Amino acid sequence: MTVEGSEIVVRLGPREALAARRRTLRLPVSALRAVGVERSWWRVLRGEAARGVWLPGRCVGERQGPAGRDFVAVRAEAPALQMDLGPASPYARVAVSVPDPEPTERALHVFVPKDAVEPLDRPEQTDGPQPTDRPQPTDQPEPTDQPEPTDRPGPTDRPERTDRPEETDRR
Repeated sequence: MTVEGSEIVVRLGPREALAARRRTLRLPVSALRAVGVERSWWRVLRGEAARGVWLPGRCVGERQGPAGRDFVAVRAEAPALQMDLGPASPYARVAVSVPDPEPTERALHVFVPKDAVEPLDRPEQTDGPQPTDRPQPTDQPEPTDQPEPTDRPGPTDRPERTDRPEETDRR
């Protein structure tokens, strides 16, 4: 992954390029809204799988979700570099597994605008409890440990069968 002029260029490996049906991915630097490293590769996956290859431990291709289209090229054995992008990009998110993502994250972080909005799917960090943290009253009765009475006999109420025929010796 490199920055060439006003574009972020993601070069895919041979297997990833075959699965994604493209060798490179070019994104405008001006569309970058957030960049981060995700240690759990599966957390960058969102939405429904679209075009691509989706195998256990290796996902390459496009995904479609409420936030738009995402492009992923992630492997289970490597952390993923995640870039959230604005409307100037064909993708809302691009996530790529790289062996050492921290230097790339630092290099791309300088292109993130200071007034960039946090991505939609990340929970807001708050200090202290919020009004919605309190238990809400309900009209439902409290659950009890007692089973509800039924008219059906239970397993202990059944009489033992004594009319079974004796086993015969079949030869």
